[in-house]
Parts: sequence; structure tokens; C-alpha cells
Amino acid sequence: MHAQQMISTHPHVKGNTNDALIRCIEECFDCAQTCTSCADACLGESTVAQLKQCIRLNLDCADVCAAAGAVASRRTGSNEEVIRQMLMACETACRMCGEECERHAGHHEHCRICAEACRRCEKACAEAMRSMARH
Repeated sequence: MHAQQMISTHPHVKGNTNDALIRCIEECFDCAQTCTSCADACLGESTVAQLKQCIRLNLDCADVCAAAGAVASRRTGSNEEVIRQMLMACETACRMCGEECERHAGHHEHCRICAEACRRCEKACAEAMRSMARH
């Protein structure tokens, strides 16, 4: 990921980066990809009918993570309240998706991997929100 490089070179940032927010951006995009892939893998399973909720939460989480990562990447101007709300929504989506994937992790390796990505992103969102309160 190039988030650190890109954000640190932004003329409004002047090298003063929020590393917790940058880690969150990277986790958001990683989680979006992982959730998209997990949903697709669930669709390929013979038990797809039992994975409907997992697929739904995967796709919701992927969309929320991608949107949160994009909004948090923007440094021109200021919209911290929207960033905080996006990160809060992302934290919630990741918690719910992670919980659902954990239910299937014993049978589906893709769900185990996805649950781990969701947990990392959930934690990164919480840390980024705390870091924004300090800035």
C-alpha cells in the first residue's frame, strides 16, 4: 500500500501524518478486498444456501470499508465528523461480518481469513477514531 507515501506528500499535510489513520485506511482497503473474495468463495460452496447471511455481511462490509478508506484518504479541506462517522460504521460492519465469518471458520478457511481481516480493521478503526480526538 502507498497510503503513507501519498498522504505524507499531500501539500496540506506537510509531512505531519496521523499514522493510526493511515493504518486504518490500509486495513479498510485490505478488508474490502478480503470480504469481496470471501463472498465469492461462499458462493462457490456447495452449502451456499446456508451462507446467505455471511455473503450479505461480506458484501456490506466490503462496501463500507472501501467507502471509509476513500473518505479517510482525502486530506484537502476538513471533514472530520464525516470521517469519524464512516469509521464508526466501518467498525460496526467489521464486527458483524467478523462474528458471522467466525461461525463458519471451522468449515471454511476463507471465512477464517476474512474474520481475521475484519477484526484487524475493526481495531484499526477504533484506534483511528481515538487518534483523531487527539489531533
